[in-house]
Parts: sequence; C-alpha cells; structure tokens
Amino acid sequence: MSTATLSIDLDAIAENWRALDRLTDAACQTAAVVKADAYGLGVGRVARALARAGARRFFVAVAEEGAAVREALGPGPQICVFSGHMAGDTEMIADLDLTPMLNSLDQLTRHLEALPGHAFGIQLDTGMNRLGMEAEEWSAVAEIVLPLNPVLLMSHLACADEPGHPMNARQLANFHALTDGTGVPRSLSATGGILLGPQYHFDLTRPGIGLYGGLPFAAAQPVVRLTLPVVQIRTLEPGETVGYGCSWTAEHPATIATVSGGYADGILRALSGRATLWAEDIACPIAGRVSMDLITVDVTHLPEPPRELDLICADQGIDALAEQAGTIAYEILTSLGPRYARRYGGASV
Repeated sequence: MSTATLSIDLDAIAENWRALDRLTDAACQTAAVVKADAYGLGVGRVARALARAGARRFFVAVAEEGAAVREALGPGPQICVFSGHMAGDTEMIADLDLTPMLNSLDQLTRHLEALPGHAFGIQLDTGMNRLGMEAEEWSAVAEIVLPLNPVLLMSHLACADEPGHPMNARQLANFHALTDGTGVPRSLSATGGILLGPQYHFDLTRPGIGLYGGLPFAAAQPVVRLTLPVVQIRTLEPGETVGYGCSWTAEHPATIATVSGGYADGILRALSGRATLWAEDIACPIAGRVSMDLITVDVTHLPEPPRELDLICADQGIDALAEQAGTIAYEILTSLGPRYARRYGGASV
C-alpha cells in the first residue's frame, strides 16, 4: 500500500466527550463541536459516535457543514451554525432544521423576515472582536428578541487555554452583564472554558479540540495515529546530500528511508529538519525538507530497515508534533489531507 494510513479511534472520541461532560454539573448540557469535518477526522462517523455517547447538540461553522451532520444523524439532534444566517442560507436552514447563531442586526433582520418562528440563538461579543453582536447592538434589540424565545445566548473566550489570563475574567463579567436576568440558556465555554471551572459553564458547554485528543485537555485520550509506508531505502556515503536544496548532508555512512507523505497531505513543510518519525519507540529524524509527496528520514540507527514509520503515535501526539512545526494541534488535525486511507477503530465503528 503506497498511501499513508490515518487511524481514528472513535471510542476515544466518545470517551473524551464523556470525560468533559463529567466535568460539568448534571444540569449543564455538553454539546460537541464537529466543524471542519470534525477537525479533519470525518464528520459522519464522528458525529454518530458522539451521538451514541450522549451528545444531543452539535456545532458547525457554516450551514453547508450542518447539511453533512444532518445527513449523518437524521432528524432530532440540534445542529447550531456559528456563522449564523448568511445570505443564501435560508432554504438550507429551513429544510435541514439548522439553528443559526445570529451575529449581527443584519442577520437578525434576515432571519426574522425569512423564517419567522424558526429556532435561532444569539452570539454576543464579550471582547474577542470576531463574531457576535456588540453590547450596544444587543441593548438596542434585546427587548424585541427575548420575547421570541431564542434557544441560546452564547459568546466565546479568547484566552481560555491560558487560565491566568485576565481576559477570561473580563469576558465572564461582560457575559454576565449582557445575559443575566434574560431567562435564556447560556453558553460561554469550549474545551478551555470547561477546564476554567463551574463559573464558566452556565447551561451548555461546547467542547471541540478536547474531543480529538488535544490540549488544553491534558487528560484526553489520544485519537489519531498516522503511519507512513516506506517507499524506498538507500545508503549514503559521507558528504552526500538529501532532498531539495541539499539541506541535509551525511556526516557518516547513512541509511535513508523515503516515506509516502508530504505537504500535500497536511504534513507541514515547517517540519523540515525539525520533526521526528517513530519506528515503534525509536525516534528517527527527518533528513532534509518535507516535499509535496515524500519525506526522507534518517534510519541509520535502526537494527533493520523499517517498512513503515509513524508521525503521530503514542510517543508523539498532535500537540508535540504541532510544537515542532511552530503551530497548534488544531492546524495539524485540520490539515490532514484526503489521500490518507482512513481506518476507524473502536466499538463505535
């Protein structure tokens, strides 16, 4: 087999959801964020595994993603759209029973005129300055909106992965000021906010990266393994170079394994000369540059030439790999390309 294999443990995703759910009060609902094709892992299978675990509300970025979740789950579970009610989305929102989180006065007007009586939520800006109505906008329309029974008032924390950051307390206070006394269910926290403690939980939490094995949920079970097959083995004499730009030079007799995978598969070029692959528990450094389809790896120290090497595994999780690339686990996961043979494991398959 010449393509790399991405193994996805659906039971681990389900258990991560249950673990995050246990961190909140029984009266607080735990939703699941499955945007970006469930962070690159396949939204159909992931959403079904989460639904079997107990998730009843799902969040996506755009309405088109909501269509894929509805196809996977059928009628019943609520699918909320972070980007709200965009122009051209009305038919999809109505036909698929999606719930837009309205972000502006324009979206509010569009929704109430096009789909009166259809469920909606309101997203409020508490300081991130990305999505949501600002305090002045909300103040101007709250008396009109609240009698229409929005299903949720929500906001999003900018620095929840830094527990001591003063922005967390500032946004919490702003959220209270905007929502106290409304009688509407409220949501402020994704994974990081859950870990900040009960005062950030309100009525609903929305874990995302923690479901997929990433920080800041350090107790998460690992979810993915990425195994790259070896295409060719060659021996080098001292002074010979490897790959584009001749950026790696053999200082001693060396054995180089060329593996199938590259930046076309989401293995970031920034990993060139920095990352390691693994032969079971033995680290093997990348030799030279990550190219579009191939990576060269120094396996001189292995007792025998390998048939495959792991890039994501028990010895090197998504956050460790992200650190080597100078990025975050979110980008590692969502960059994973379509050429991988995806293999799903666990009782949830």
